[in-house]
Amino acid sequence: MNARNRIARRAAEYFADGDVINLGIGIPSLCNDYAPPGVMFHTENGLVGMGRLVAGMLAVEGFSNATAMRFVPVPGASALDSAESFALVRSGKLAATVLGALQVAENGDLANWAQPGRVFGMGGAMDLVTGARKVIVTMELCTKDGQPKIVKTCSYPLTGERCVDHIVTEQCVIDVTPDGLVLTELLAGLTPDDIRRQIEPRLMVSHQLKIMQE
Repeated sequence: MNARNRIARRAAEYFADGDVINLGIGIPSLCNDYAPPGVMFHTENGLVGMGRLVAGMLAVEGFSNATAMRFVPVPGASALDSAESFALVRSGKLAATVLGALQVAENGDLANWAQPGRVFGMGGAMDLVTGARKVIVTMELCTKDGQPKIVKTCSYPLTGERCVDHIVTEQCVIDVTPDGLVLTELLAGLTPDDIRRQIEPRLMVSHQLKIMQE
């Protein structure tokens, strides 16, 4: 299993039967493949009950998520207009949202929509990080050129303040707590110091540190 799918599989362990979950683009969209039964996925352009992504003859324009990816709705799915969809987001009824990140600060600040010379667009993320009951970030631990994504203070424009609960990477899982960042899971063969060298903030280690599933 490649690193992106391993991250998505681990993030999906936070889901439970009966949850309504919103998935962002990129790695978050892969969580659909690993969700337990009974989880319903929300897309902010207007549907609860997004099923697997499809292509070819099964791809119908009417069933497209917020990033124009085609999917098959699951039995019991509900279609909404955009106003109702964002009312759902803001209502606190979403169990979680899974988003990518450019930077996460030690206090849980999230930056994921713009960086110098490149603007991705915030989409519905600013509503999602304030409306969902849990915010799960899925990302590689560092940038392609080895720069830390987990920083003391975000230098990029913020999506939300103090909103991130869990950070799932290809090397580890880190919880954001009132006392700081806590390493809770670690890929076999790595040590906490390996992670500390790749992030800026102080990192505590859980007394119940687990080994990540490969």
